[in-house]
Amino acid sequence: MSNTKKRVVVAMSGGVDSSVAAYLLKRDDYDVLGVFMKNWHDTNVTISKECPWLEDSYDAMLVAEKLSIPFQVVDLSKDYKTKIVDYMFSEYKNGRTPNPDVLCNREIKFDLFLNIAISLGADYIATGHYAQVKKSKLNNKTLFHLKAGKDKLKDQSYFLCQLTQYQLSKTKFPIGGISKKKVRQIAKENNLITAEKKDSQGLCFVGKVKLPDFLQQSLKPKPGIVILIDKSFVGYDLINNGNDYKIISKPINYKKTDGKKIGEHNGAHFYTIGQRKGLSIGGRKNPLYVLSTDVINNIIYVGEGSDHPGLFRSVLRVHSNNMHFISDYSEIIKSKNYKARIRYRQALQDVSVFKNSKYYYFTFKKPQKAIASGQFVALYRNEELTCSGVID
Repeated sequence: MSNTKKRVVVAMSGGVDSSVAAYLLKRDDYDVLGVFMKNWHDTNVTISKECPWLEDSYDAMLVAEKLSIPFQVVDLSKDYKTKIVDYMFSEYKNGRTPNPDVLCNREIKFDLFLNIAISLGADYIATGHYAQVKKSKLNNKTLFHLKAGKDKLKDQSYFLCQLTQYQLSKTKFPIGGISKKKVRQIAKENNLITAEKKDSQGLCFVGKVKLPDFLQQSLKPKPGIVILIDKSFVGYDLINNGNDYKIISKPINYKKTDGKKIGEHNGAHFYTIGQRKGLSIGGRKNPLYVLSTDVINNIIYVGEGSDHPGLFRSVLRVHSNNMHFISDYSEIIKSKNYKARIRYRQALQDVSVFKNSKYYYFTFKKPQKAIASGQFVALYRNEELTCSGVID
């Protein structure tokens, strides 16, 4: 069937990636419509020079005009606040480290935006993500597979780790099979205004954010103490006890008596494991890193130096209810040879997986630094992201 009969609604952010995605679809004779999502209005916590939404929407409109495709703006700010911003506040308040970009993709771009696109007659939506969707057949059923982007330095499959079969079936990633360098070259050759535009570095749709100011919109300062944990202190971990994968758990929480007070902070809910900046405690030979936060007693536990053993864990766990399989891979989890990552752009790590009646346990070959509850762990097999889960 000719592509001219297939309508694709492109999420145009005003950046070079989505601009080139729209160009490629137009070149391939799809019926292309560009849509800019306006999801944030409060500029009090954003650094306006870095990501003003008005400028981005204008750039997206200029690209749409250049490509001679229809363009419109949709306001999803109420849903964004409820589904993403309130979620962030709740997670930090409970001492967890959220990943709003993963949720933004699951709840906004590939849910609300997808529904809007379908109401506009779309067969597909498209974004400027560096990822790929491949299809296969299993028992006469079509399966959709989420693959890493060809440009490994820009691969964004991790941010898409919560997508479903339906969402993937309705999605195109036009630049997933090319490099960032090629993307900019295409934009330049076609005189797109975004060709040299810097990549955004902030929260999904919000822009570059002063995170403490952002959190203080809802979370109030609450003075508490900072406890220094010596490197000789044996922290907790989950241990793989040989080949039977019996999990042994040591005590999970530090106590005030495990170290000594060295300062104060303005609220444990403002900090996350592995954080270095924002402690404002001087006089130390080496920089301090957050090892743990206790939001109930409002205590921060820190260690000196980036090699502090309290920063590293060999095993993490995910509750069965919080595991998400992209394809029908409930049995694949029995394999022990996987790769995983717990944050964007982290090199893939060797990992084995074991499941008991309640949890999935991820045992890493190499101890991982700064694992925090609330983060997502994504599991890969042969460049394919098979499943993900919220770290317990």
